[in-house]
Amino acid sequence: MSAETASTYALPVLTPAFGVASASTVLGAIRYAGRHREPHDDAGYPELTVQLVRDDADAFTEVWHTSGEVERGSRDGVVYAHDGEHFFAAGHVREARGYTDAIATAYLTALDLARSHGYHRMFRVWNYLHRINGRNAEGLEIYRDFCLGRAIAFDRAGLGAGDLPAATGVGSLGGGIAFCFLATRSGHSLNIENTRQVPAYRYPRRYGPRPPGFARATWLSDSGHIYVSGTASIVGHRTVHPGRVDRQCREALANIAHVIGAENLAAHGLTDGRTPRDLRNVKVYVREHADLAQVREICAEALAPDCAVAYFTTDICRSDLLVEIEGIAMTPA
Repeated sequence: MSAETASTYALPVLTPAFGVASASTVLGAIRYAGRHREPHDDAGYPELTVQLVRDDADAFTEVWHTSGEVERGSRDGVVYAHDGEHFFAAGHVREARGYTDAIATAYLTALDLARSHGYHRMFRVWNYLHRINGRNAEGLEIYRDFCLGRAIAFDRAGLGAGDLPAATGVGSLGGGIAFCFLATRSGHSLNIENTRQVPAYRYPRRYGPRPPGFARATWLSDSGHIYVSGTASIVGHRTVHPGRVDRQCREALANIAHVIGAENLAAHGLTDGRTPRDLRNVKVYVREHADLAQVREICAEALAPDCAVAYFTTDICRSDLLVEIEGIAMTPA
């Protein structure tokens, strides 16, 4: 893992940054560290600590700042904060032989907290799964086990296909399953699909008892930014270019370029098409350490020179996927 720069982005209200600022301005934080820790608020704000680097010397914290007055709390292991317009929550399920029921419970707790405070529009989620491609006690892949629990929670919460947020689901280096999300109170959100891909929530049963529950991207009205989900080398619903990290990386970038491009946005009723050079707060997940240099070179060609990029070496949601990329497509100037 490495963070190429240490920049603070001028996002309205929420500011993701590779660094920690005054606790009074923090809505929530995700720390990428050499060991996991259950969600906590020891620093005066909710923080999710994910084991996603191998050496604590490489650890860094992504901070979501706010200009509003923050209220914070916790319930049943979920820590949260809100500022009247945005809500941050983080939860965790400990290492187990199976995850379906525990994930459903933890997700429902977090969703109930958001809704009880008036935040009904979840627009961005991150999920980190130890042994993501491993098997649970019943032989089901852990990612599919997780997807089943998440689907149960969404069903019970009454969330349909149009309510599914942008999301990332990648491996972690330890610590069970952790997740966090952002929700908005009055801001309108619009979920965006990619015509090159089958919507994840419509994947055939070959991908598990319940399909992954997320949109390819989510546009948020208060900023106009597009939150791009973790994106990989998938066309239709199939992995393409197996074994070729260079082609998979370029295919992932092509999927991002399409989902935020003018033609696809127009089909969703939006204007102001964007390109990968409009991405900020980019994270790139690479399965094999030996592939990092090649992935860096390809991404450097596609992204803006001043774009902050964090690279992680970790497993991805399918065993034949070698790279996954996410980011925020900023509003054009």
